[in-house]
Amino acid sequence: QVQLVESGGGLVQAGGSLRLSCAASGRTFSSYTMGWFRQAPGKEREFVAAIRWSAGSTYYADSVKGRFTISRDNAKNTVYLQMNSLKPEDTAVYYCAYTGRELYYSESYRDTKYDYWGQGTQVTVSS
Repeated sequence: QVQLVESGGGLVQAGGSLRLSCAASGRTFSSYTMGWFRQAPGKEREFVAAIRWSAGSTYYADSVKGRFTISRDNAKNTVYLQMNSLKPEDTAVYYCAYTGRELYYSESYRDTKYDYWGQGTQVTVSS
């Protein structure tokens, strides 16, 4: 089992920044992919960003490209999502996801490819 604990959500004005963190613990794998998804009220969960651990390859949804940055700290088994230039439409519950496999982009945006999920953290962007 892998446990994921997210933190860093909150309320911010449009144009502001937040940094989300997701710490993985338990039976983690030596190579894996971690991703961020989000779900707004009344909408389906959608892909935000992902990072492949060994290669450090990163993938982004078009809606966040250029504003969000995903990164990792190998020593801490932690992935971060730096969110800049936030917009009201970024308001959602953000979930961290993990799989013990290296995913390519064509797979990384599919939530069914991930085996473990965090509890979610609320991000609210006011206009």
